Amino acid sequence: MCGAELKPLPEGMQRVARALQDKGHPHPPVLLDDAARTAQQAADALGVALGQIAKSIIFKRKPDATAVLVITSGDRRVDEAKVQALVCVAGQKLGRADAEFVKTSTGFSIGGVSPVGHAVAPVTLIDRDLLRFDEIWAAAGHPHGVFKLKPADLVHLTGAPVVDVAAGETA
Repeated sequence: MCGAELKPLPEGMQRVARALQDKGHPHPPVLLDDAARTAQQAADALGVALGQIAKSIIFKRKPDATAVLVITSGDRRVDEAKVQALVCVAGQKLGRADAEFVKTSTGFSIGGVSPVGHAVAPVTLIDRDLLRFDEIWAAAGHPHGVFKLKPADLVHLTGAPVVDVAAGETA
């Protein structure tokens, strides 16, 4: 982390740090030297298994333009149909969120979307495959920012249900 502790955290990470502190989470965000925009980059930088990265995927619920955050293991793909069945009423559709929607609705750029500290609270789901691990890492509001937690911490921090939204194959 080579001097990162001497620099002020970027604004998104400050928001995440406050949210974690407000919930009594023991692990503050850390700023990595290298980007962790993808789950693989984060796993490589941290020296952990790809599945230990809590990957944040944002969908856009139509027609109300609500952000839907799905947090899953870095080694899993999300089954959009399963998510749609859980968060949409009959006739509503779920769509992919573009970079502008992600930034506007969460306050974070793609590659740094944290499970906490959102500009507007999204509908959030946690994939049960994250429960395979004792320790996981999540994005902390910046493409170089991460924080450590346990899967149970993720449930506590977000209040989100643990559900099955993984596709049959791995990422």
